[in-house]
Amino acid sequence: MHGLLARVRSCTLCADQLEPRPVLRLSPHSRVLVVGQAPGSRVHASGIPWDDRSGEHLLEWLGVDRATFDDPDAFGILPMAFCYPGKGPSGDLPPPPRCAETWHADLHAALDDPRLTLLVGQYAQRAVLGKRRQRTLTETVRAFASYGPGTMPLPHPSWRSRDWMKKHPWFAVEVLPVLRARVAAALSA
Repeated sequence: MHGLLARVRSCTLCADQLEPRPVLRLSPHSRVLVVGQAPGSRVHASGIPWDDRSGEHLLEWLGVDRATFDDPDAFGILPMAFCYPGKGPSGDLPPPPRCAETWHADLHAALDDPRLTLLVGQYAQRAVLGKRRQRTLTETVRAFASYGPGTMPLPHPSWRSRDWMKKHPWFAVEVLPVLRARVAAALSA
């Protein structure tokens, strides 16, 4: 796995479109796999996965502290794109598909078998669930139980999710307790 991670971290496939600085964190023994979108500008600058307000929000949802989250044997971080894609008209640009197409199969093959996979945001859900996902992100998250105990779709924990949560209070009542229980079980097993 170390050689593969070194190759990914030195990737420059998209150098003509963005500043390469791949951010991911994996261990063959990662018990919880977080499949997200792409690093934001702050994470791109620090090189530390989820080192921003979205990360703080995600840790709240998961019910874990930063030290636990930063342990690669506990949490593997595998975004759909490894570098900050840049700013778009209404937020960050979507993750370029080239990263996942080039690296994800090999990275997944190098994992022993995560006990829980979290699909954070629509891009991760589209890639992993494919036709099994629902019509919208909200419907996919609401149907979380239908994806089995080993996979959980979540909205992206950006500032926008705070408004989303106000519109969908069932997320805090129905989803977060199950999420925290599944994370705790995956970490303790």
